Amino acid sequence: MTNPDSRQVEREAAAWLARRDRADWSAQDQSAFDAWLAEATGHRVAFLRLESAWHEAGRLRALGAGAASGRIPARREWAHSPYFASAVDGTIAETRHRGAAGRRWRVTGGIAAALLGMAVIAAGLAWWNGAGIERGVWRTALGAQQVVHLSDGSTATLDSDTELAVVLSRRERDLELVRGEAFFEVARDPSRPFVVHANGYRVTAVGTRFDVRRETDGLRVVVTHGLVRLDSAREPARTAAMLPAGSIATVAGTEVRVQHVPLELAQEYLSWREGYVVFHGTPLADAVAEFNRYNVRQIVIADPSLDTLRVGGNFRLDNGAAFVRLMQQVFPVRAEQRGDRIVLSRRSAERRD
Repeated sequence: MTNPDSRQVEREAAAWLARRDRADWSAQDQSAFDAWLAEATGHRVAFLRLESAWHEAGRLRALGAGAASGRIPARREWAHSPYFASAVDGTIAETRHRGAAGRRWRVTGGIAAALLGMAVIAAGLAWWNGAGIERGVWRTALGAQQVVHLSDGSTATLDSDTELAVVLSRRERDLELVRGEAFFEVARDPSRPFVVHANGYRVTAVGTRFDVRRETDGLRVVVTHGLVRLDSAREPARTAAMLPAGSIATVAGTEVRVQHVPLELAQEYLSWREGYVVFHGTPLADAVAEFNRYNVRQIVIADPSLDTLRVGGNFRLDNGAAFVRLMQQVFPVRAEQRGDRIVLSRRSAERRD
């Protein structure tokens, strides 16, 4: 039996979905909607599930308002249907709730109920047929980050210049890290393993937290909670690597190397989520490559002999200029601005200031 509270959440989610498609959606509406989503994970899950089902229901003629067969109505177009246009007005009334519960919304009209019914039917058909209940592609620009809330309750935090494709269905949770890096907090669901594909490998989890970074010829996996399995999609006969919390797995070609480190050290690899990076005796070439993943102004090492200089410390990822200044103070390094590049070369002892 469905919990009465969950039914109420479903009704509220349906009301928000209907209201958001109105042409008079305002900044105040958006603020109230954001507050409702933030109140509980169940709100976000319910809304994402109904939104996905609504897209499935889009092909149903009743909401097409006379649209041609096979054509899915555009956003807001359905609101002009004679079946629903008059029903929208007055369906959502704001009420103020005494105490900490704050703002709630009451559904009084027919549109939210109709929308909820159509969404549930479409969702049921999608689940029965094994169709994707959520499909999406998210991308971040250079230097940007984004937190993606998935309808199963999991989240993916995307790092700079990252692309992630997601398909969630009744049978599986299938993701592909096309490029970049992402940190995953996986909602536990033993019946649907959470699988991230990257560079010919699969990273599989049930309920855990881990980071996947795709490199040119491989990838890196850092596990901070739970257990994940790393195996080759191209060579399924190869033994999979089991990675508990504190594991750092690096893949280059067909070679897999696993380190087990204290959890605090493993978490340092995730400091990009707070906007900084930690180096421990890191080769200058690797440190420069890290800054170049976040900044338009690229650092170029003109003298290969500088590659082996070792760098340590905490640095803001969005401040490559400060990093370069420090390198000039500590090492025999000379920096020169050339357009959108900072070129590093070796400075001889006699030229050092």
